[in-house]
Amino acid sequence: MPKKVDHQQRRTLIADALMRVAADQGLEAVSLRHVATEAGVSAGMVQHYFRTKDEMMAFALSVVRERSQIRVTEAVAGLGENPSPRLLLRTMIAALLPLDEQTRDDGRVALAFLAYTAVRPSAAPSLREDTAQLTAFIASVLPAGRGDAAATGLLALMEGLGVHLLGGQYTAEQALAALDAHLDLLFGTPATT
Repeated sequence: MPKKVDHQQRRTLIADALMRVAADQGLEAVSLRHVATEAGVSAGMVQHYFRTKDEMMAFALSVVRERSQIRVTEAVAGLGENPSPRLLLRTMIAALLPLDEQTRDDGRVALAFLAYTAVRPSAAPSLREDTAQLTAFIASVLPAGRGDAAATGLLALMEGLGVHLLGGQYTAEQALAALDAHLDLLFGTPATT
């Protein structure tokens, strides 16, 4: 009887290897051969699941996206029912920032993918859609009159804090203090926690 293969499990094994290579050595080191070596499989197997580097990168980003969504969902669920909009946004953004080892690894992959899409915009449609959805959600939660520009600014702050956290220029405490200061400006009052 032929052996049953879990294709999703193999794709995830390969994507995890891709993420380790990208996180440890940078995006330029990502190749079918390097990923195969890291995953402990043949290059042919990698090519069976991902015909191109773009496909590998898109799948790895989807894994990071899924992990991020789980972190945000769990963090928001911990707030109970009807959290204040300010607390909701702070919790969501803090869950997305690279504040620990797991989120730093995911952050490195996301940053590598952003750099990759800067030179290959055709690889970024899902990223553009995610950004538009997140901007619209944040704008809907901000105080009246703040709108898309303030939501875009808050996302830019989050991305900038993430880059500086990954580079070691900011500590987690500094990044969260900067986030709190910006939320104070948007909501007009300091947090009452």
